[in-house]
Amino acid sequence: MFVKQLSVFIENRKGRLEDVTNVLKDNDINIVSISLADTNEYGLLRMIVSDPIRGKQALRDQGFSAMLTDVLAVRLPNGVGKLQNLLCHFNEAELNIEYMYILATGSGNDSMVIKVSDNEKAASALEKAGVVLFNPDEAYAIHE
Repeated sequence: MFVKQLSVFIENRKGRLEDVTNVLKDNDINIVSISLADTNEYGLLRMIVSDPIRGKQALRDQGFSAMLTDVLAVRLPNGVGKLQNLLCHFNEAELNIEYMYILATGSGNDSMVIKVSDNEKAASALEKAGVVLFNPDEAYAIHE
């Protein structure tokens, strides 16, 4: 039910993002979705990849600080009010959204990667509301 997100802390300097993507490419790991947030000195790169466990190890082997986090991958049809309706389910369940970003499916539908304060409670609330979640195998195989 939950998808493993690969997070990498990188120095905010020229070439470091390319270094990360080179490690993944060299290990035949596909980046399915990506988000980058930065500060003056460091960036936090969040990714859904085709093999998160192997990706984490490959990055650590090359000296990167990498970790895995459980997130929800939510199917979200494109349309006016669809995101607002999804957010309403979290609010009704009294859940805080910590961050979110687009999950590129290539299917013409938008989908979201969402980190919430309580994944189990969120998954249950979404299931009751009829919202469909990607299972890990589906999420990791997008665009392969």
